[in-house]
Amino acid sequence: MSFLFGQRPQPSSAEKIAAAEAEIEMVSNMFNQLVDTCTKKCIPPQYREADLNKGESVCLDRCVAKFFEVNVKVSEKMQGEAAQKGGAGGAGGGMFGQ
Repeated sequence: MSFLFGQRPQPSSAEKIAAAEAEIEMVSNMFNQLVDTCTKKCIPPQYREADLNKGESVCLDRCVAKFFEVNVKVSEKMQGEAAQKGGAGGAGGGMFGQ
């Protein structure tokens, strides 16, 4: 009866699998959104050459960096709000281990 001493009960195997599947889906959705956003912003629809030029490459690097920076800030904000509401539901975890 670990719940009597302030510990959360351990999730079952099915719950762990469901949580892992949800996280994989979330990461896949984020990756797809990143690719769509940065491709539209940095790569013109008409290709002139097979490889990225320097400007496209720099644009993609910056776009990806900004995307992840914003994602981390939003995650931290949401976790902070959840903690304030008393629904802190465990520390750490998440996509970036925070």
